[in-house]
Amino acid sequence: MDGFQAYGAGKAGGAFDPLTFIRQPQTVVRILCWLFSIVILGCIANEGYVNRPEEVEEYCIFNRNQNACNYGVAMGTLCFLCSAAFLALDVYFPQISGVKDRKKAVMADIGVSALWSLVWFVGFCFLANQWQVSKEEDNPLKEGADAARAAIVFSFFSIFTWAIQSLLAVYRFKLGSDSVTFNQEYVDPNQQEPVEALPTDE
Repeated sequence: MDGFQAYGAGKAGGAFDPLTFIRQPQTVVRILCWLFSIVILGCIANEGYVNRPEEVEEYCIFNRNQNACNYGVAMGTLCFLCSAAFLALDVYFPQISGVKDRKKAVMADIGVSALWSLVWFVGFCFLANQWQVSKEEDNPLKEGADAARAAIVFSFFSIFTWAIQSLLAVYRFKLGSDSVTFNQEYVDPNQQEPVEALPTDE
């Protein structure tokens, strides 16, 4: 029973190993999701608003559609916070003693990751479409063009990183379900009662 794992982690109470944590596939992909959100947010927030030479007010670089920039900034911010929250959960996950609590955490990971993959698919299509129909006269100096393209590209990458994260969570869920099914004698170490020694005949 020493090798038993419930939903991708061993028995609760073990020491946290940063090196092992960083090497886990789910951690690597999670960090990529976090970094991509920073890139998208930074590109749009810093260089996503331009104006014509004769204008003072700045407009969204994506076809002057404020909704496109607002969508990118909002999703980048929420994705950044969500990735950070799940990274924290991954760090805390081995300390969760209840199998049911671990199951809920993994199921939440599946649902949230799949949702973010869909959100970034919509965002990629939206930003790419608005960039394609943008008028050259609205930005004759092509200011922020590289940043706009980067936001589109990393939105595309985010579709797959979150989809992979969802698949990794599904794998952990299946692995955990099988472990719990075939290890019915697993007992939470925090709830395990001491076994009294049986009297021996002398």
